[in-house]
Amino acid sequence: MLAAAAAIGFGAVVYTYLTLPDVRLLAATDPSTTAFMELRAAEAAREGRSARRVQRWVPYSQISPALKRAVLVAEDAAFWDHEGVDYEELRASIRVNWEQGRAVRGASTITQQLAKNLYLSPSRNPLRKLRELVIARRLEAALPKARIFEIYLNVIEWGDGIWGAEAAARTYFGVPASALNAEQSALLAGAIINPRTHNPARVTPRLRRRQQIILSRMGEVTPPPLAPLAATAPLDAPAAEAVAPAAPSDIVADPLPDAAGDAGVGDDAPAEQQPPPAEEPVL
Repeated sequence: MLAAAAAIGFGAVVYTYLTLPDVRLLAATDPSTTAFMELRAAEAAREGRSARRVQRWVPYSQISPALKRAVLVAEDAAFWDHEGVDYEELRASIRVNWEQGRAVRGASTITQQLAKNLYLSPSRNPLRKLRELVIARRLEAALPKARIFEIYLNVIEWGDGIWGAEAAARTYFGVPASALNAEQSALLAGAIINPRTHNPARVTPRLRRRQQIILSRMGEVTPPPLAPLAATAPLDAPAAEAVAPAAPSDIVADPLPDAAGDAGVGDDAPAEQQPPPAEEPVL
């Protein structure tokens, strides 16, 4: 019995390794789509509607320093210290979840979230999680930290059909990503935990609390070096809505615990589709 279990485990590891994507391509090429974008398109097709896609890739230098700080505070304080997996947070998460008997605390790093968004799904399947961990380590080995962060900020979901910092900044605040201030940035970062439920244009008490916690911690971080610009930046999104380019900015960087499970891009818990943004002015 033990030998059979070991053989199954070994087979799963081998399968995971042999079917991994080649992340080295991301060093010079921006991804034209992601697994989460394809997932949303499939969901829309099943419902008989066209998938909305608003996205515009902007270089790392054209994303507000405040947003970089806020996202690090909200999602991965130890981003500059770990190699894709924060084992200390992972151990703490396992202990808390075991004691509670359910998933109440997540431990996914920004690199793990990027791996999941680019190549995988929101599923909690153990094999999917194993693939996520291995891909995260590969991303860290192949790319500079700032490049990982640049890709992450350009592809994460920030609402129904809203992908990346530039689209989010213009949709919710009418400014380019380079011009986001601290309050706007903290609101966007607070929404990442479940971007289809938390709407920066219709702020709930919970989202406002997250914004205030993030704001209080944003001064505790150090800016990373600039990421090199990618050689090519294909968008390949016929349905994408154009967004005007932003003006350059400087850089910046720090995290926020949340008791909602595996917090991060495309939260694993199901969420209702977010209503269109606007109406209530936020800041």
